[in-house]
Amino acid sequence: VAQLRSGKVDRAGLAKLLTENHQSFVSYVLALSEADFTKSESGKWTAGQQLDHLYRSAKPLVLAFSLPPFIVKLLFGKANRPSKTYEEIVQKYEGTLANGAKASGSFVPKTITFEQRTSLVNSLQKVVQKITSKVANYNEQLLDEVVLPHPLLGKMTAREMLYFTIYHVSLHQKITQRNLS
Repeated sequence: VAQLRSGKVDRAGLAKLLTENHQSFVSYVLALSEADFTKSESGKWTAGQQLDHLYRSAKPLVLAFSLPPFIVKLLFGKANRPSKTYEEIVQKYEGTLANGAKASGSFVPKTITFEQRTSLVNSLQKVVQKITSKVANYNEQLLDEVVLPHPLLGKMTAREMLYFTIYHVSLHQKITQRNLS
């Protein structure tokens, strides 16, 4: 996080943080007992549902970063402003959540059983690996030029989307830990 707060993170740093934050969440989830993995109180998502939500949230980025940047620009336009900082993205997202926004549609997790844990972990890890390998095809300029749609935050640069995804997984790890404490 200190690296993110120090200014613009380059694509190698973004890929590293994306991998590290997801690995932290995966390690946490894999250490949970079956009872903790499937525990839900007051309608809160289980750890398994948090895992499913993270997979569902990251999966569209594989396609987004797989398409040639000129196609993405044709679909969603080109940035008309500099990328926001990591801190600005976090503040914007937290403000959106505070105003009642929440996951909808395909981002809402299904019921996840303990038996699905390993398969879902493997799927999430593969998606993150694919994103990081595709990000390597972007130069620094493209990360700040290409725009992607976010269901709650609107259009974001590719760099901002990566900042968001890095934060998103750590947020859901904290939520899961809080729900289980």
